[in-house]
Amino acid sequence: MELRVLRYFLTVAREGSMTAAADFLHVTQPTLSRQIKDLEQELGKKLFIRSSHSIILTDEGMLLRKRAENIVDLVEKLETEFHTMEETISGNVYIGSGETEAMKQIARVVKHLQVRYPNIRYHLYSGNEDDVTERLDKGLLDFGILIQPADISKNNYINIPAKDVWGVIMRKDSPLAVKDTITAADLINVPLICSRQALKQTYSKNEFMDWFGEDFDKLNIVTTYNLAYNASIMVEEGIGYALVLDKIVNTSSDSNLCFRPLEPRVESSLNLVWKKHQVLSAAAELFLNEVRRKFQII
Repeated sequence: MELRVLRYFLTVAREGSMTAAADFLHVTQPTLSRQIKDLEQELGKKLFIRSSHSIILTDEGMLLRKRAENIVDLVEKLETEFHTMEETISGNVYIGSGETEAMKQIARVVKHLQVRYPNIRYHLYSGNEDDVTERLDKGLLDFGILIQPADISKNNYINIPAKDVWGVIMRKDSPLAVKDTITAADLINVPLICSRQALKQTYSKNEFMDWFGEDFDKLNIVTTYNLAYNASIMVEEGIGYALVLDKIVNTSSDSNLCFRPLEPRVESSLNLVWKKHQVLSAAAELFLNEVRRKFQII
């Protein structure tokens, strides 16, 4: 008993006419009649009572209709499941990033995709601009999240709708902790702990050079860092004040540290970047499309 013939039988039963069923199935009426007759012979039972204008099911035909509907439904469900398995996207997405709260937005994208595509794995790499761009160039990352100022001219990019706020972390018993904001003049005579990337970029004309102005050459930079957590340890030990992004270091009530924003305010934009002309995997392409949707970018 072929599945195709069962589908023919169900169509005839539904249409109540051999002619109408043949039209629906796009087969000739003699071909359809022969298939139904062969089915009756195979089962040894008459399935239809034929008249000049219509056909009706016999008791055996009604039983076969019930069973055939279950069989066809089950087969179609099985076909759908296997087709879905073929379309299931799996693989790895590699993302590099500096320390930024904007990772929360990326995490929300991942969470949304995780529900529908649980077989995708995400691999995060932390580093500064040089670290991330080098790994992008080598094909070790699919995407990088770069904090401005950064050179994105060699890459495709999407602006992440978020801003990172720069400021200073210090011990709560530090003299500057009584201030609500920190000015350039406040930092002239104190030991500073600065990001190596920020220092490197300062010489290429960015907001830090503009912010410090002529006072930049007067800064007492005693330590550099590329991970804010390590910088915070140095601050806790009294080495100096660290210039960092907000919400990266723990400055909660149970911490010995506090954060004070710069005045005038300094904010950095963020970009999701990937290599130009890079062929992305299905998983990475899916991630990128979801980022575009999330950030409403056409």
